[in-house]
Amino acid sequence: MLSDIFIHNLADVQSEKIGKLTKIWQFSIILPGATIGENCNINCYVFIENDVVIGDNVTIKSGTQIWDGLRIKDNVFIGPNVTFTNDILPRSKKYPDRFLRTCIGKGASIGANSTILGGITIGEYAMVGAGSVVTKDIPSNALVYGNPAKVKGYVCECGRKLNNQFRCETCNKVYNINV
Repeated sequence: MLSDIFIHNLADVQSEKIGKLTKIWQFSIILPGATIGENCNINCYVFIENDVVIGDNVTIKSGTQIWDGLRIKDNVFIGPNVTFTNDILPRSKKYPDRFLRTCIGKGASIGANSTILGGITIGEYAMVGAGSVVTKDIPSNALVYGNPAKVKGYVCECGRKLNNQFRCETCNKVYNINV
């Protein structure tokens, strides 16, 4: 119900499929087919296309475009100016029958100015470092960065880097990770 959400008066929100307690800030555009979960924060200058599904508790920072085919699970953080793509053979005025499906797993974080190629899956609680170029799937809990992004370690659900025994020294959670 749109009365349970905040939409800045300078935003253009055409979708009615927006969960309660979500905030949408100025100069954002959300097309009518988009689905956005509860308690999300859509910062200013965000564009969200039609064939998009966004879970609950998602933060999308300024300057990010969410194109057709993106599926973003709960508790995801997308930093400022993250670039997603959805077509590996783009041509002006020529559209694929179906745009590539890109999936961002629950609890994942994507750093500022990263580029995510279409058709990629980023696993649960993975962390993509700022400025990275993601060209292939990222496993759950992986810490990746660089161009192209490569696995440099693993992170806990709390976001801290795991030690060599895949244990978080902050919250003591231990992971069974096959490397």
